Amino acid sequence: MTLPYVYDAGALIALDSSDRGMWARHKLALEEGGDIHVPAVVVGQVWRDGRRQVQLARALAGCRADPVGLDTSKAAGVLCGRSGTADVVDATVVVMAAALRAIIWTSDPRDITALASQSGIAPAPVVRGV
Repeated sequence: MTLPYVYDAGALIALDSSDRGMWARHKLALEEGGDIHVPAVVVGQVWRDGRRQVQLARALAGCRADPVGLDTSKAAGVLCGRSGTADVVDATVVVMAAALRAIIWTSDPRDITALASQSGIAPAPVVRGV
């Protein structure tokens, strides 16, 4: 059984930009029956024009766009306070990944790893660079 994935904005941008490596990972995850999650707020970070973002729409068709509820929002806020950052969207990615015990795909592994290490959840989510 494969671990689920959580994509951040950088992973979606890589897919939208036809990054071969990210597309290979995405296709492999789908072929293996893996669950791919994207917090809905992350979609909002990258979605600009569906007529021009055909690759992104194609990628999102294989993902679960997860709503961000009150508990997740509060946990992300606490994580921002604990880590001294204001990036609530990245914190949301970490909180969701921790809850799912998922691998995070990101273009910014240093910042996401720093957040994950402050999450207080053991084991912290695994972070992979795009």
